[in-house]
Amino acid sequence: MLFSRRFLPYFVTQCLGALNDNVFKNVLLLLVSYSQVDELPIDVHLFVNLAAGLFILPFLLFSAHAGQVADSVDKALLIRRLKVFELVIMSVAIFAIISHSYLVMLLLLFLTGVQSAYFGPVKYSLLPRVLRDSELVSGNAWVEMGTFLAILAGTISAGMIVASDYATYWAAATVFCLALIGMTASWFIPSIPAHSDVKPRFAIVSATLANIKKVRQSPEIWTAILAISWFWFVGATYLTQFPNFARITLNSDPTVVSLLLLLFSVGIGAGSFICERLSCRQVELGIMPLGLMLLAIVGIDLYFALPAKFDVETLYSLQGFIAETGHYRLMFDLFMIGVGGGLFIVPLYTYIQARAKEGECAQAIASNNIINALFMVSSAIFAMLALNVLQWPIEKLFLLLASANIVVLVYLLWRWPELLLSVISYFIRRVRFTTKLLDTDELHKSPRLLVVVEQATWRDLMMILGSFSHPVLFAPEIYRKVANHGLVSWALSKLTWHAGRHVDIDCVICVDKTSVVEFKARAEFADFNVVLIKFDAVEAKVQKIEITPLAIEATD
Repeated sequence: MLFSRRFLPYFVTQCLGALNDNVFKNVLLLLVSYSQVDELPIDVHLFVNLAAGLFILPFLLFSAHAGQVADSVDKALLIRRLKVFELVIMSVAIFAIISHSYLVMLLLLFLTGVQSAYFGPVKYSLLPRVLRDSELVSGNAWVEMGTFLAILAGTISAGMIVASDYATYWAAATVFCLALIGMTASWFIPSIPAHSDVKPRFAIVSATLANIKKVRQSPEIWTAILAISWFWFVGATYLTQFPNFARITLNSDPTVVSLLLLLFSVGIGAGSFICERLSCRQVELGIMPLGLMLLAIVGIDLYFALPAKFDVETLYSLQGFIAETGHYRLMFDLFMIGVGGGLFIVPLYTYIQARAKEGECAQAIASNNIINALFMVSSAIFAMLALNVLQWPIEKLFLLLASANIVVLVYLLWRWPELLLSVISYFIRRVRFTTKLLDTDELHKSPRLLVVVEQATWRDLMMILGSFSHPVLFAPEIYRKVANHGLVSWALSKLTWHAGRHVDIDCVICVDKTSVVEFKARAEFADFNVVLIKFDAVEAKVQKIEITPLAIEATD
């Protein structure tokens, strides 16, 4: 998959885009902070905050329109146009950087945000169109790893560029060359025609509200978006506070900031690929709480791993910081926080891509980007209140953030019954037993199925829940067989079909053998295929599940 034409050019394009965004943004901020400050027409602190706001503002303003555009045009063509736009921006940036035109660079930063806002929806909605179901988790893992390593590389490269001789010339050449290479790579992405004939309508407020209203009609996708946004709330807080955390709490110089960023970013990449291994190449929502638990447990341990503070004038250099064995636990915790983030976010993005209706995936991602931006702005406000108004130390802010992950986990398990059942299903299918699907026709990947269950325990239903690629509902008579199992029964009741309930057109419904004819007679299930599922006896902790087509006559 990685070296195929359907993935590699896209992967290179998106990584270079993320790298260039961060090089340009950080070069601008460092140039303003460390040189030619007198040339600014406004206060330096106001400029820095304005720059951060202008980069994220386009995600709030244009994401809804970007989602409509990404669903209605050839995705490869859209990416090429956006990369040409990026090259134009960076061509102007050459003259702005060399001439120290900081207000022009500020405008260009806003346009870079616009380009990123339009690239975001097509970036994620492209994957389910070009990757097989078994490759989707792997593709998302590579994208998340590439994005965070690009952020890290961009941040470090910007510091090296500004610290070098002829900084402005190096900066101008770097952003232009990255844009040029990215544009070249985009021309190798194969055509991906649109699956939606909806005409994009540019209307900032109404389009944004309509987009969010539309995605909220799917409670599961909406909850996944809220969960992803919480990750960005946490991640943005950590990344923003690392410089002061290193200087004030760890008594270290800027080289240690790069180490903290490295540990966090590499951890994200490692967590993404651990997620790929644990998921066995299919969408496994049940892995996500493991990531959130790591964020909580290791984040709390980070507070107790902090070294004692001493009043010393010299700051730790990178070599001195690493040489102190008392810092190893701290570094391990930061790495594991990144691992938790990767385990948390990859299943959520994969879930949205798998569950969004055809032709609407980019719009769902656009809504996700809007809510992400709101949460990141909220994280900045929250940090200012905690650090400036309440005068908390940064480590106390991190402790509160880690503890809040526990509250978020409880909230998600309560609000999202499918998540709770997915955790139980994953444990039974991957930990307690090894599940082997006997399905020569790959019926478990098909939508619109009536699955006939002859005899079922609650454990069988948990295995069924994780064995199909599409949303699973249970007929009332199936639910009644396992209605006295506490929390499991409560969650199953939320996934029970009843007359009048809105049914996803691609769903799978588990029915009793005696009621399949009745279901098939209903108009909404007339074109559903009928399959039979059987559970063989467990041998050596291997549970065999056989799925075969079933003719209606066989049930009479």
